[in-house]
Amino acid sequence: MTEMFDADGNKPKAAAVGPPPKGRRSHEHWFGEEGRQGFLHRSWMRNQGFTDEVFDGRPVIGICNTWSELTPCNAHLRELAEAVKRGVWQAGGFPLEFPVMSLGETMLRPTAMLFRNLMSMDVEESLRGNPVDGTVLLTGCDKTTPAAVMGAASVDLPALVVTGGPMLNGKFRGCDIGSGTAVWQFTQDVNAGRMSPADYLEAEKGMSRSRGHCMTMGTASTMASITEALGLQLTGSAAVPAVDSRRFAIAQRAGQRIVEMVHEDLRPSHILTPEAFANAARVNAAIGGSTNAVIHLLAIAGRVGVDVTLDDLDRWGRDVPWLVDLQPSGRYLMEDFFYAGGVPAVMNLISELLDKDAITVTGRTMGENIAGARVTENTDVIRPFANPMGFGAGTAVLRGNLAPDGAVIKQSAATERLLRHRGRALVFASIEEYDAAVTDPDLDVDADTVLVLQNSGPRGYPGMPEVGNLTIPQKLAEQGVDDMVRISDARMSGTAYGTVVLHVAPEAAVGGPLALVRSGDWIALDVPGRSLELEVDETELSRRRAEWEAATTGDQARVRRAERGWAQLYVDHVTQADRGCDLDFLVGGSGHDVARQSH
Repeated sequence: MTEMFDADGNKPKAAAVGPPPKGRRSHEHWFGEEGRQGFLHRSWMRNQGFTDEVFDGRPVIGICNTWSELTPCNAHLRELAEAVKRGVWQAGGFPLEFPVMSLGETMLRPTAMLFRNLMSMDVEESLRGNPVDGTVLLTGCDKTTPAAVMGAASVDLPALVVTGGPMLNGKFRGCDIGSGTAVWQFTQDVNAGRMSPADYLEAEKGMSRSRGHCMTMGTASTMASITEALGLQLTGSAAVPAVDSRRFAIAQRAGQRIVEMVHEDLRPSHILTPEAFANAARVNAAIGGSTNAVIHLLAIAGRVGVDVTLDDLDRWGRDVPWLVDLQPSGRYLMEDFFYAGGVPAVMNLISELLDKDAITVTGRTMGENIAGARVTENTDVIRPFANPMGFGAGTAVLRGNLAPDGAVIKQSAATERLLRHRGRALVFASIEEYDAAVTDPDLDVDADTVLVLQNSGPRGYPGMPEVGNLTIPQKLAEQGVDDMVRISDARMSGTAYGTVVLHVAPEAAVGGPLALVRSGDWIALDVPGRSLELEVDETELSRRRAEWEAATTGDQARVRRAERGWAQLYVDHVTQADRGCDLDFLVGGSGHDVARQSH
């Protein structure tokens, strides 16, 4: 199994404890000041019982914690924070834990994605406005990881990610079941009469049986793997189960390492290079990762001013072998992935496709980090490079008159025979409209129908919910249909599966071509050819556009639930999916050179 932190076998470097370098924020602008301001800053901190030496110029490490009992995936992060603190103290730093908004995909309505950018602002302003020299980002559930990285990257202080780790494998009737993936499967089985309500309840009790985030290769596991591939996590840390003692050892080592990073002035802008994003995209293809990673990578790149496009992500992942046999696209779960060698083993297998000179939070290159990584013998969780589950099976980017700015599909989760498909559209203007129709025995639908969902994009919903993997209509499920082509401007959970085209841009709510589709139209999908076409002539589309515009107002983008507060700000400023769904005024980081002061 891969050595957890030093894949090349070297001992960790000793912490560089000493006087603060020129420009240390906490010392220069807070605790090292003389006179009234220094008196106030130090005095108030003393009410927590801190002694003189914490003000001697040592690095102040902010432990940015997304803990919340309303975010089940992150409910154990307060314990993990204590391990980080141990490491910071050991290395001669001064740890200070602070909370930020927590985004629980399982609980937060209308969708956690609506608040990703808000949480990123919380992280950014907490770091920018407080006496912090470096930060450890404690994350877990889907949006908490990209939001924390986006906020930290905008400030550009030394930062290191520690994810909370996946749950242990779910269990039901002696079989492993995966979070999320089992929900979609069992719900479909109940609708088709193949599973009893009693068994459904029993499975519910066995699916989430330990602390941690989804143990499938959903968005949480994907983003943990992606941050490791970007170089923002310690080597080998993404897949360690949340309840494994090694998760706490990782956290302690992270506390030691962030102090070293402050002394080295190793910042996100040094790590998040174009080469790092290419590495992450290729790893995402190799692991069969979530389509949500596309949006988050685009947003993170935008924060550091790295020019990454949808076409780049498609090109980088197109010829990568699909090596990891994990649900929802395969058979196994994250616990098995960890035992098999995790992300370092995968990266070592595809190392000829990676930029091995990319620098990482370890202070070493990616090539040095993964040099000793190996796949555990006698396992088929991670396939050999020469015997993959497929090639180019990651996220594909589609274009055509239905998606001029792009759409995506997760090929590894799709049915192969449907990757080239032509069918008549059945259109729904909202997810509520679809939910009301899905059990209708007289619904005009067959297995070749293309289900089209409108007004579920960034502005239209607002927030772009995970509703794109529309449930198979009940009449078809009863006939044994388990997949069909579905197209929307929404997202889907990384734990979901099916031939689902997502993130259609521009979205329907801003007048994208998706808004012009009518039931009965022919749609042609060609994933190998990367095309998505609406077979309606331009004259008819022009007529429909004029009709659509006449039926809307200047405030059409504010379709619903955006009358005030954050939702209104979001709708006014969110970019489209092909640009990462960030707020336009947050793109590009301003750095950490100004410490905000009040005198």
